[in-house]
This record gives sequence, C-alpha cells and structure tokens, in this order.
Amino acid sequence: MLANLRLITPALVLVTGMFTVSFSKAADAAQAASGPRFFEMRTYTTADGRLDALQARFRDHTNAFFTKHGMEIVGFWTPAEGEKSKNTLIYILAYPSKEAREKSWKEFESDPDWKQAKSESEKDGKIVIHVDSVYMNPTEFSPIK
Repeated sequence: MLANLRLITPALVLVTGMFTVSFSKAADAAQAASGPRFFEMRTYTTADGRLDALQARFRDHTNAFFTKHGMEIVGFWTPAEGEKSKNTLIYILAYPSKEAREKSWKEFESDPDWKQAKSESEKDGKIVIHVDSVYMNPTEFSPIK
C-alpha cells in the first residue's frame, strides 16, 4: 500500500502541475488576444483620522461595487512611512479599455446602493478630501498587461 502511495503522489503532482501550466497558458493567451488592459492608479487623501474609515468602506462595500461594475482590483497600498502613511490610500484598477473604464465608473457612481453605502460611511464626517487619478498603459516588457 505504501509503495502504491509513493507512485501515486508524484503522478498526482505532475498532473496537477500540467493542469496549472495549461490553465495559466490559456489565461495568458486569452489576455493576449484581447490586448493589454487599461490601468488606473488612484491616490486618496483622507481627512485627519479618517484613513481607517476609508479602508473599512473599501473592505466592506466599495470593492463589491467595483466588481459588480466590471472593475478589476489589482491591489491596495498605504505608504510605509512618513506623514502620508497616516492619511493616504493608493490602489490600482484594471479595465479592458478606457471606454470600459468610463462605462464602469458611470454605472458605479450612479448605483443607488453605492450612494447609500457612501452616505452611511460618512455619518461621522467626510472621509476623502482629495483624489488623484493616473491612467496607465502597460509597457511591452511589463509582467502585468
């Protein structure tokens, strides 16, 4: 029985690895066929003491609305040190195109459920005081496209 298990385990690892590589190649091929995505980096500056409230709003509400409206979340960051670490949230979203970005944001901003969640999150005062947005195209050598 133990000898059979020793033979089965490497075979299972090999098959699993082949599936993962195959799936990854299929995803890469689909991405290449549709072209590079359009990215947006957004930097939010919060009112004093409101960074935790902003993070809670993203975690508990905003991310679900982004997904609902076709926005792909790449990641979120806060500065590791300095004054900006107290009031700054940076995140990157990806879209199939700039036109898709415009459509997604229009739908997001007019979503009545989002408007309610935003309003409720600001019952103790305004959270965001400034937003910077940078549109980005991936370079030919970027590992993320």
